[in-house]
Amino acid sequence: MHASFHLAADLDTALKSAAATAGLADAAAFSPEVRVADPKHGDFQANGTLGYAKARKLNPRAVAEQLVAALPAAVRESYDHAIAGPGFINFTLKPAALLAWLRAYDSEPALRAGAAAAHANQTWVVDYSSPNTAKQMHVGHLRSAVIGEAICRLLAFTGARVIRDNHLGDWGTQFGKLIYGYKRWADQAALATDAIEELERLYKLGNAATPDGSPELDEARAELVKLQNGDPANVALWQKFSEVSLAAFQQIYDRLGIRFDHNLGESFYNDKVERVYRELTETTPPIAEISEGALVVFHPEHPRFKTQPFLVRKADGASNYASTDLATALYRTEHFQADGIVVVTDFRQGDHFEQLFLTVRKWFAAKGYRTPELHHVTFGAVTGEDGKALKTRSGDVIKLKALLDEAVERSFAIVSEKNADMPEAERRAIADIVGIGAVQYADLSQNRSSNYVFAWDKMLALDGNTAPYLLYAVARIHSIFRKAGVAPGDAAAQAAATAPETAAEIALARKLVKFPDAIRLATETLRPHFLGLYLFELAGDYSSFNNADKVLVDEPAVRARRLLLCARTLLTLETGLHLLGLRTLTRM
Repeated sequence: MHASFHLAADLDTALKSAAATAGLADAAAFSPEVRVADPKHGDFQANGTLGYAKARKLNPRAVAEQLVAALPAAVRESYDHAIAGPGFINFTLKPAALLAWLRAYDSEPALRAGAAAAHANQTWVVDYSSPNTAKQMHVGHLRSAVIGEAICRLLAFTGARVIRDNHLGDWGTQFGKLIYGYKRWADQAALATDAIEELERLYKLGNAATPDGSPELDEARAELVKLQNGDPANVALWQKFSEVSLAAFQQIYDRLGIRFDHNLGESFYNDKVERVYRELTETTPPIAEISEGALVVFHPEHPRFKTQPFLVRKADGASNYASTDLATALYRTEHFQADGIVVVTDFRQGDHFEQLFLTVRKWFAAKGYRTPELHHVTFGAVTGEDGKALKTRSGDVIKLKALLDEAVERSFAIVSEKNADMPEAERRAIADIVGIGAVQYADLSQNRSSNYVFAWDKMLALDGNTAPYLLYAVARIHSIFRKAGVAPGDAAAQAAATAPETAAEIALARKLVKFPDAIRLATETLRPHFLGLYLFELAGDYSSFNNADKVLVDEPAVRARRLLLCARTLLTLETGLHLLGLRTLTRM
């Protein structure tokens, strides 16, 4: 029985083969356009017949009938099919085919192996989080971190070698002001207890003490020049700032399940920008030109950038974000041999990255360099329930550490209320997973292009598309296996399973085989919310099944069949939640 991982892709291939077998005119041009169907119509629908037939002045239903008649035997064995409307072909998996798929994909490694073909032998660099050193991470850093990590996990699951790069803001004029403040007001005791908080205080003092046009600003600039020229004392301070910042950031990342392969900040590319300037001007015709003393790239073919130059080097000879970002793209292509580069930032940097990628493509083409896929993954803002930016009562931006602490404490209060008899250590452990997961999932369940409202009650609710709802579904299934006295992966307990029979069993099995399509859609679009939506719908179908059909019945075949469905639902929910960066639990 047919048990390929990507059923939709296999149907697509089978229909192309059927077009050739049926002798359709121009068969090579036929595109089946197989997609997941509305469950009312089946599991998959082929929509390409209509466009193909119209273009050739053929009857679409007649073409669909020819295709169906020429389908390979393996497809007929696995699917019921029907022609609907003007030539749509609907396919519904037979119960035996559903059972075969569920048996084939019985573990996380099996699911991973099935998905791995999409990006096999590819290297992808994902640039995300990227906070500024010497400053605390705040709520504005949340989205890049959790979206970027989910994208890394999805790409790795689909076969890519993923390189996680934290492109830190660790260079620039702010360090002159910070060094100026440090040398005057550093509190060594504060540095020992909370270094990042103290550095932030010193920067604020240094910034306030160096207004435009003041001799103090000249002193701060002199400190910066000393740093840039390699003054040992200032370089040592800068390295200290970087070290304490990374240590503070890693405490946050540990809580979010994030670990970077590299922290190559702006400073790393300082000595690499001269090559960028040289190569952009030595091509014929040159890609970059001098305009009002600055080195710029024009993109006159682009409707929005006709008169908006991309500033690559300032008139005073200084580099900027464009200079280092161009050097970064080249380094990732040459050093990491990247097939794809993903940069995750908020939507306000959209124009910058669009011009950057236009410039990279022209530059690499002119020099004969291989050009990787370039993706700028943008996201909207996080607002409070009043529609305004999330801030503390005093008007400061909420620190990310404080936000995560509050999530865990709120979760602990809810867990304690529902499980007063549970030992405190266990309640704390559950609250940590639920609280952090609720914050992560509140973000990941949204279309990343949209702004979203941060609402505690909604994100910690046990109903709706929330982390607690999904984590509770996982815990419920674990409890069934505890009652049954078997482990979820116990093959012997499921060996006697027969094909699904009841409406609820079939509906759940049909949802489970769509997991590959949810993975494919989330990964191709770099939008994790598609996976979140699938998991929410799967949890709903499981709940309907659990309410309709008792699992632990006496009849061995029925019991085995329902335990198999429980086991695969658990596997899919846990695999999907882990791909989104959440931890799961067995009790809640």
